[in-house]
Amino acid sequence: MTATLRRRRLTGTGVELTEIGFGASVIGNLYRETPADDAAAAVAAAWSAGIRYFDTAPHYGLGLSERRLGAALNRYPRDAFVVSSKVGRLLVDNPAPRGVDPEGFAVPDTLRRQWDFSRDGVLRSIDASLARTGLDRLDLVYLHDPDDHWRQAADEAMPALADLRDQGVIGAIGAGMNQSAMLARFLRETAADVVMLAGRFTLLDQSALDDVLPAAAEHGKTVVAVGVFNSGLLSRDRPSAGQRYDYQAAPPELVERAGRLADVCEAFGTTLPAAAIAFPFTHPAVVNVTLGMRDAAQVTRNMELAGRAVPAGLWDAMRAEGLIGPPVTGGPPG
Repeated sequence: MTATLRRRRLTGTGVELTEIGFGASVIGNLYRETPADDAAAAVAAAWSAGIRYFDTAPHYGLGLSERRLGAALNRYPRDAFVVSSKVGRLLVDNPAPRGVDPEGFAVPDTLRRQWDFSRDGVLRSIDASLARTGLDRLDLVYLHDPDDHWRQAADEAMPALADLRDQGVIGAIGAGMNQSAMLARFLRETAADVVMLAGRFTLLDQSALDDVLPAAAEHGKTVVAVGVFNSGLLSRDRPSAGQRYDYQAAPPELVERAGRLADVCEAFGTTLPAAAIAFPFTHPAVVNVTLGMRDAAQVTRNMELAGRAVPAGLWDAMRAEGLIGPPVTGGPPG
């Protein structure tokens, strides 16, 4: 039996996301190889769990994630799910391959990424993503990591996406980054409907409360939260040295802080990763948490964690310990 997840609409658009999304970076062989059967089983398990929002990008495995995701979704009715991909990195032939992609994916480096936030680059990237996925359309398109390309991204790429949205070619547009300051600018200064906020509104980092989240509230726009485990440090019941934080080895002071968060969770009968998934929803602008899922077992675990009710008083106890910031007006109780 297929489960049902609550859906939330991206404000001002016709696009609705299930509260939990499937992050397809890991089926693009992030950090290590994922067997093709495991990738397909992960998507099937996500579907059975009620997930109907799937996020990918050309960057993920030099196109492998898009190919695998599209192949796995082609058995389902197209109007029943939402797919997002990203623009800003074109995949081009690599004239000097060395064997393995140098950017963290266990794939051959026969292709390389080429930054391009021009209008032509956006159109070419979308066409290539459609070819790789085999889909007839992308429902949501983000600018991908335009940190060093603000001017071109804001002046060329975002207007190009807005034109496609206004023509009905895509349903919604936005930007996705690991920083929050520039995402706030996209919300305030461009036609973006939504931003994908990576790692900046978590139990260990609430810096988005200073910029992105107020901007979203002010302009009636929405936020998709990703990286809620901060690359791994919040993914286990008990954090330990050697885990990653924001793609690097976690510093001792953050391991200690995560341990204190875990202590509070245990006292309330829940776990650190369950709280990490629930926390972004304490802000009303956050409509979705998307999680990387490599195989069916990870889907099962993540959905079990996401389904846990937040114990009454948990957030207040964390605030009393100085571990998270003040409550946000309009957020859900807890």
